[in-house]
Order: sequence, then C-alpha cells, then structure tokens
Amino acid sequence: MPELVKLISLSELFGVSVDYLVKDWMEEPDNPCGGSGEISSKQADRLEKKVDELTNYVKGRVYRYDSKTRIFGLPLVSIRFGFVRNGKLSMDNTAKGIIAIGNCAIGVVAIGIVGVGLFTFGVLAMGMLSLGIVAGGLAAFGVAALGYLALGVSAVGVYAGGVAAIAAKIAVAVSSVAPTAVGEFASGSHVLLWGDGLTAPEVQTFLLEHHPDLWRPLLRLLTEIGAHIK
Repeated sequence: MPELVKLISLSELFGVSVDYLVKDWMEEPDNPCGGSGEISSKQADRLEKKVDELTNYVKGRVYRYDSKTRIFGLPLVSIRFGFVRNGKLSMDNTAKGIIAIGNCAIGVVAIGIVGVGLFTFGVLAMGMLSLGIVAGGLAAFGVAALGYLALGVSAVGVYAGGVAAIAAKIAVAVSSVAPTAVGEFASGSHVLLWGDGLTAPEVQTFLLEHHPDLWRPLLRLLTEIGAHIK
C-alpha cells in the first residue's frame, strides 16, 4: 500500500479522510478488485505513484541530503534544493549545516539563492565574508554591498570602494562620498581627484597622510582600487 504518511498528509491538506482518498479509486468500474478492499501489488504501486504525483504537484519536489557526519549536532553537509509547482523556486526547505547548499542556506559556509553564514555565496548573501549580487557583512563584495568593508558597483560601509561608494571613513570609487574620498567625482573633508590619472604612490601617500594607522593590507587594497578607478 502507498505510504501511510503520504495518505495522511494529503487527507489533512484537503480536509478529507484517508478512506475518501482511496474510495473512488477502489470503486472504479474497471478496477478488478471492485469493492472487496483487496488490491494487488501492481495496483498498489499504481496508487502510490498517483499519491506521489499529487504530493509533488501540491508541495513541489525538493532534493534533500544530510551527511551522516555531524559536528556540534549539525550535518557536515546539508543540501535542500528544489521547485514547487509551476516551476517556481521553493524557499520552504532550508539547508542547515557546516556546509549548507540550497535555495535557502544557513551554515559556516553557505551557498544558495539566499545564504546566511560566516562565509556566504549567493544572490542575497549575509555573513562575515559575503559574495553575492546583494551582499552584507563584515566584508561584503557584490553588485550592491553593505559592510564594514564594502566593495561593489554600489557600496556603503566604513571603508568602501567600487563605482559609487559612500563610507564613514574612506571611499575610493569613480563617485565617492566620505571624510576621506578618492575618485573622479569625490566629496568630503579630504579629497583626491582622479584628474588626468593617479599613481599608486600618490593614492597611498594621500591615504597615509590622513590615516597613518590604516591597516596595511587594507591600505594596499584601497591604493590599488584608487590607482585603477578607470
């Protein structure tokens, strides 16, 4: 017989009894078992297939995988990916694990359409280090980025770089707004305009003049961006 759990789920979904779901099929004129209640293995397989089709139509088909290896109670790898009916993405099933992959993923490493974690990659990504079309976090990289360090086409942060950037301290971009700003179009208390071009030493000297204690790896990153704005 079809899985009882599936039949119960369908009965709850449509507000009918399990008997009602099976009754019409049992009473079909071409059904050899008539109303005897006895069905063959072949007929049971056919009914189970119909139940599966209806379940997939209503709830959608989602691929699920959790590795047997667990760390702190979480699976090492968790995958949840699928579609609901009419080809629409399902966001109801969330992948949760050390490495999480899915439409919606939460983990130390999260990869998904929507991802949340320490290291996140996705269309919408939020994490300590995030990379996505829309990204937010301690260090965010994306078309639209928001973070302590934000790099993107549109970037907002304490330190920001890209095409258009707004920052609380330093912005390096084609168009930049910050107390210390480097760019072709720049606004702030201390401004270095692109003009006919800037060299890396010029940008570095300017940044060190106003931020002598700037973390050196960050200094080198902002210097490279400033020297290659165009």
